[in-house]
Amino acid sequence: MGRKYFGTDGVRGLVGGNVINAEFALRLGYAAGRVLTAKHEGNNRPGVLIGKDTRVSGYMLESALEAGLSAAGIDVFLAGPIPTPAVAYLTRAFRLDAGIVISASHNPYHDNGIKFFSGQGTKLPDGVEEEIEKLLDQTIGCVESEKIGRAKRIDDAAGRYIEFCKSTFPNDLNLRGLRIVVDSANGAAYHIAPPVFQELGAEVISIGSTPDGFNINKNVGALHPEVLASTVNAYRADYGIALDGDADRIQLVDAQGNIYNGDQLLYAMILERLQHGQVKGVVGTLMTNYGFEKRMKEMDIPFVRANVGDRYVMEQLQKNNWLYGGEGSGHLLCLDRHTTGDGIIAALQVLTGLVRNKVTMKEWIKDLDMYAQVMVNVPIEPGIDWKNHAGMKAAQEQAEQKLAGRGRTLIRASGTEPKLRLMVEAESEALAKECVAILAAVDLRSA
Repeated sequence: MGRKYFGTDGVRGLVGGNVINAEFALRLGYAAGRVLTAKHEGNNRPGVLIGKDTRVSGYMLESALEAGLSAAGIDVFLAGPIPTPAVAYLTRAFRLDAGIVISASHNPYHDNGIKFFSGQGTKLPDGVEEEIEKLLDQTIGCVESEKIGRAKRIDDAAGRYIEFCKSTFPNDLNLRGLRIVVDSANGAAYHIAPPVFQELGAEVISIGSTPDGFNINKNVGALHPEVLASTVNAYRADYGIALDGDADRIQLVDAQGNIYNGDQLLYAMILERLQHGQVKGVVGTLMTNYGFEKRMKEMDIPFVRANVGDRYVMEQLQKNNWLYGGEGSGHLLCLDRHTTGDGIIAALQVLTGLVRNKVTMKEWIKDLDMYAQVMVNVPIEPGIDWKNHAGMKAAQEQAEQKLAGRGRTLIRASGTEPKLRLMVEAESEALAKECVAILAAVDLRSA
């Protein structure tokens, strides 16, 4: 069915808009509660955990969701501000029916979103979301008084999750001797990420850890790694770790100010796993650097590309029964440690390899040659069949002949505006620019 409210990662929008408001959240809570109640087995009431990031609108949405769920006969467990992956973990740990995250991830404070996890700590299946969609426009009711759900606050949610994160780091290792800058983006991990690294032995300098409801992701976090790099330099730290607002994304900086993206961090993680056994395969996305794909081929590790979005990376991992995947943006999945992408846990997996082998990040991934990537956006009129456009096909063939196996081209439509994204990766930036110019020169108004 066509989705009216749910996107690829729950419901998201401007606070006070058509969907991110108190009335809609109330209806969403009630609709979700009805679906979960129908699927619940046993005589006890179903349970749902709600976590949120630090946006001021989280209070409003949390209360509305709680009321809707309770009216449908659901017990609600309130975890307060915690990372998105913490909701996945705690939902599973408490053996609940579902988890709800109130967050718009890396977006500014005036946006917010609502997404769901299953009782297994994975994204809610499409079929269940579609069942919720069908009930969203119906009138809100209420179960009998004796069946109304109760609400309970989990006072030790942060502490429980800190211990879980630490458990993914080897018991025979520690971070003593390392000075690490941790940038929590004034988001959900502000009170969680610094203690994780500190309790494992590191000296921690914490930034982006003073949320006020409005400063989430503002000039800090994974979207602004240059801030982290300057802080690492100022404190002469060994590493810097930047998360985004809901802490499922990571960027890393070394002592020299080099910024490492998700492709490089995924490679570092894979190298560590190879020291203990085989890596069956790895999933990237359409945007994963060609140098990464080439390196996987050299290492005889199967590699496939998914559509952009960690949801699609997860789908490919499950389809192939693989464990590792991610995006250049910093969404990394290591399913041998957690059921979903987790910035803190991903950082710990990278640090495991560096500490165990007594190497720097630059030394550790020296065999990964990242290709230069150049992207331009060109306007396109609605209705133009660019996929079958003779001129664009010819230009792409010309560019790929010039690359001669030393790179790749990618053409895809923007999902938000009438533009084509034209990307070329090549061994040199000059070659990438030359090839992308060939693509950009096509007159899309003619056949």
